[in-house]
Amino acid sequence: MAGRRRGARSGRGWDALPPRADRPTEARTGRRTTRQPTSQLPVEKRPDPGEVARQICLRLLSARPRTRAELAGALERRGIAAEVAAEVLDRYDEVGIIDDAAFASAWVSSRHHGKGLARRALAGELRRRGVDDATVRDAVDELDSDTEAETARALVERRLRGATTADPEAVVRKLVGMLARKGYPPGLAFRVVKDALAEHGGRAAEFADHLDADVLAEAEESAEAEAAASTEA
Repeated sequence: MAGRRRGARSGRGWDALPPRADRPTEARTGRRTTRQPTSQLPVEKRPDPGEVARQICLRLLSARPRTRAELAGALERRGIAAEVAAEVLDRYDEVGIIDDAAFASAWVSSRHHGKGLARRALAGELRRRGVDDATVRDAVDELDSDTEAETARALVERRLRGATTADPEAVVRKLVGMLARKGYPPGLAFRVVKDALAEHGGRAAEFADHLDADVLAEAEESAEAEAAASTEA
């Protein structure tokens, strides 16, 4: 006896695809289904661009918070006119649906406590998401230098507990490199690593006695500046 094919959608009820205002209409011609572009629909049947933009934004925001720039980019990729996007985003700004300052503050707190990222790395992430410089500065300033140093020490101590190499110099390179990738400045990185090695005891402590953290930090900062200059050139 013929029955409904397993896994087939009924097209009704909970498993039906939700209607989408920005989806082109379909016209059936014989056995084949063709899509009719929205631009070819009669004017009175075309979806309202503002409503389409609002639905796109709400779908994105339901997944996670977004910056205004992220939403603007998504609307542009979906072909929403710039003036329509600006009107929708301005309204969302007014009612607080979009709040780059709150986004940046939450981002700094979450990424610092969750990933151990320092202010420099956090600022870079926020700028890549389109947050303006003033808002970025306000957000990263919420992370004070003492908290940043404590997090760096915790990261180093955790790595030292699992260190297997007997070469203290290699350990220093790995630990300083780890902190650098998380955005910690060279001066802080070398000082934290030196202090952690001194407390670790054994060969590591002896090696730490001969480390000049300030000199190493200056050399590292000079190398970073030269690398940045060559990249810009």
